[in-house]
Amino acid sequence: MNKKSVIKGRGAQLNTPNRFFEFSHETRSDFLEYCHKEGENADKNKTLYLPVFPKTIVNKVQSPDIGMAYSMNMYQGCEHGCIYCYARNTHEFWGYSPGLDFERRILVKQDAPKLLEAHLKKKGWQARTIVMSGNTDCYQPAEKEFEITRRCLQVFLKYKHPVGIITKNALILRDLDVLIELAKDNLITVNISITSLSEDTRRILEPRTTTIKKRLETVKELSENGIPVNVMLAPIIPGINSHEILPLAKKVSELGALSVTHTIVRLNGVIGEIFTDWIKKTMPNKADKVLNQIASCHGGSLNNSSYINRMHGDGEIAKQINKLMVLARRKYFKNKHMPKLNNDLFKPYQNGQLKLF
Repeated sequence: MNKKSVIKGRGAQLNTPNRFFEFSHETRSDFLEYCHKEGENADKNKTLYLPVFPKTIVNKVQSPDIGMAYSMNMYQGCEHGCIYCYARNTHEFWGYSPGLDFERRILVKQDAPKLLEAHLKKKGWQARTIVMSGNTDCYQPAEKEFEITRRCLQVFLKYKHPVGIITKNALILRDLDVLIELAKDNLITVNISITSLSEDTRRILEPRTTTIKKRLETVKELSENGIPVNVMLAPIIPGINSHEILPLAKKVSELGALSVTHTIVRLNGVIGEIFTDWIKKTMPNKADKVLNQIASCHGGSLNNSSYINRMHGDGEIAKQINKLMVLARRKYFKNKHMPKLNNDLFKPYQNGQLKLF
C-alpha cells in the first residue's frame, strides 16, 4: 500500500462528480503542490453532520430481492466508509458525491421518531416489519451523538410494532434494555454484518466500523439475551474474503447466531469507479485479479442490476461461493432458524388510539 496516497480513515479515495450536476469540482495538482510547499492540508478530512427535514420516514421497498417490505433511514450517508457500499449512489440525490462526500457529509433526520409515530398512527396501517436501515447504518458514529435510533426503538416498543435492524456497529448494545423488551413479545430481529475475521481486512474495507472482535462479542451478547441474530456475510468479494465463508459461519453459529445470509459484491453505478480507484491504491498487487473475478460473477461487468441475479451472481466463481454458503448452513445451522415476528400486538393501536374493550 502506498500510504502517502491514501486518505487515512476513509474508504473512498476520491470524490466522483455528481451525475446530476452540469459542473464538477476538481483538485488540481498545482493546488496540491502549493499546499505542500505552504505546509497546509489540501483536505481537512472532517465529518459534517447536516440536519435535514423530510416529511416522511418510512419507505415502501419495491425491489423483490431485498427481503424487506418497509425500511427507514435516520441518516443519509455513512461515516463507516465501507468501500463497496451500494448506498453510495443515493447521495447524489441529495446533491453530493458518492465518494468521500458519502462518508463526510452525513444528513441527520432528527424528526425521525416523530415521523415514525405519525406513520404508525395512520388510519388503515397494517403492522409489517419496518427495517432500520435499508440504506445506511442506523448505528453509525452519528448515532452516539443524536440517539435517533434509540428513540425510534422506543416508539416501536410503545406501539408493540415489529422492527428489524441492520448494523455492523457494537453501539447497538447501548440499547440492549429496549431490545430485550421488544424481544419478550417477539418484535425484534437483528442482522449483524460481518465480512471478515481479519482485522487487517476490516480496516481497509470498512475503515470506521466496529472491530471484528467487538462485532463477534455483539452477536454473542445479543443472542444470550434472547434477541434473534442473523449474520450477513455481505458482501462476499472474490479474492478478498471469499475464502472465509466456512470459518465465519462456524464462528458466528458458535456465538449464538440463528442464521447466515450472503450477497456477492456488485459495484453498481459509479461505485465501480470508486472501488477500482481504491483497490489500485490499497491492494495494487491483486487489484486486477479481484476486479476480474468480480466481473466474472456478473457477466463480465462490475455491476449487474437485474433482480435476483445481482445479489448472488452467476458464473463459476459465483457458483462456488453459493455452494459454500449452502454447505455452511447445512453444517453449522442445522435446526436453527430466525423467528417470524409478531404482527398481532399492534392491532389495539390501529387508527391512532387504544381500544378500550
